[in-house]
Amino acid sequence: MPKLLIEKNVPGSNAFALPPCDLNMSPLEDSIPSQFLRQDAPRIPELSEVEAVRHYTELSHRAYGVDDGLYPLGSCTMKYNPKINEWAARLPGFAHVHPYQPARTVQGCLQLMSETEKMLCEIAGMDRFTLQPAAGAHGEMTGAMIIKAYHTHHQDHKRTKMLIPDSAHGTNPATTNVVGYKVVELKSNADGLIDLDDLRAKMDDEVAGLMLTNPNTLGLFEKDIDEIAKIVHGGGGLLYYDGANLNAIMGVARPGDMGFDIVHVNLHKTFSTPHGGGGPGSGPVGVKAFLADYLPMPLIKKEGEEYSLDYDRPLSIGRVRSFYGNFGVIVKAYAYILALGSEGIRDACEQAVLNANYLRIKLRDDYHIPFDRLCKHEFVATSRKQMEESHISTLDIAKRLMDYGYHPPTVYFPLIVKEALMVEPTETESRERLDDFIAAMQNIAQESRKTPDIVLSAPHSTVIKRIDEVQAARNPIVRW
Repeated sequence: MPKLLIEKNVPGSNAFALPPCDLNMSPLEDSIPSQFLRQDAPRIPELSEVEAVRHYTELSHRAYGVDDGLYPLGSCTMKYNPKINEWAARLPGFAHVHPYQPARTVQGCLQLMSETEKMLCEIAGMDRFTLQPAAGAHGEMTGAMIIKAYHTHHQDHKRTKMLIPDSAHGTNPATTNVVGYKVVELKSNADGLIDLDDLRAKMDDEVAGLMLTNPNTLGLFEKDIDEIAKIVHGGGGLLYYDGANLNAIMGVARPGDMGFDIVHVNLHKTFSTPHGGGGPGSGPVGVKAFLADYLPMPLIKKEGEEYSLDYDRPLSIGRVRSFYGNFGVIVKAYAYILALGSEGIRDACEQAVLNANYLRIKLRDDYHIPFDRLCKHEFVATSRKQMEESHISTLDIAKRLMDYGYHPPTVYFPLIVKEALMVEPTETESRERLDDFIAAMQNIAQESRKTPDIVLSAPHSTVIKRIDEVQAARNPIVRW
């Protein structure tokens, strides 16, 4: 195992020193009560510059991202992030502004945010957007708060339940609980879609709304979405669109045209800004006009040729984040959308769907595909064949895939599919790269039949071999 920084400590090796303070001020110790002053110096490792650089460079080689190779993480849309977007976000006029600057001094930033809102409205079929939410789940929470504000404003206090499909993203029930709603689960039918009879039975005057993504987490389009919207609206509820899978329909279909009232969009998925490792993300929320008054404040407004921030919003749910959103991420999404244009957005969607179906068809002989029909941007395979032949699980396959140099797909999700292996290739992967991935998966299937021990003991080429994941989750070691 490689050493930690503290284990590489060599006293006296760090020759760096801060210049003497040239300000006329009393020592810091004089302004801090003695009980808060430490008695011993902190244990900060001493390393030379070259050793520090080598340490962090070594760690960087262990990370895996879209710049390293295919990252088929189902339901996460890990597409390549064009480097020109990074350049745009680092332009001094964007990178060096301060959120407390007067609006007249940041007109370009406000214009960019306003135009981003308009483009998102067009893509999603909404009337207004807030760019404040900092991530997808944060956008979900914002949307659920808007639903609550709407029903509260109309004195409809009995609506305490939220309908959520059994195939939903895990953040949906979590968000519902945080906002104070009771989760009511909707069953999927044999086709992997919402069971309309179950929806009709559970849609009553206590339901505030339905949280749904389309296509769903199985990569299947809810073909009865018009009827779903009719049932929910007929019962007085609102329809919420989880935008995690927007990459599958952008430029082709719009949630607003399907009957959705509220949408959250993941700029860090659909619009190619980096995500993973905790952020930063961005989860703008769009609404139909009748819900616009409830959006977080402030919103961008334009009077004549001047942009400003509108705080005069008495029905607003208030701020959901400090300032106005993760501005750098918004800049990257703005550059991405402008670079592609309407035709490019549609083409990206179509390529994502094509790539997913290409993988599905190529892998169907070696892996069980529970819903083996036209999918959208992702599909679900399982290890059922391998389990029956050699007791090899989905986790074993995922671990072995690491030996072939690939980040594994999402495993064991959605929960309604036993031994699920959820694959999303995205549109940024070439056919050659997809063929390499197919070959790796086929090799693993062959190994499972002929030399199963190799798969059962994988991974073999990683720094850390197979760990006890249950023990690691229940008793994590979080400090040295």
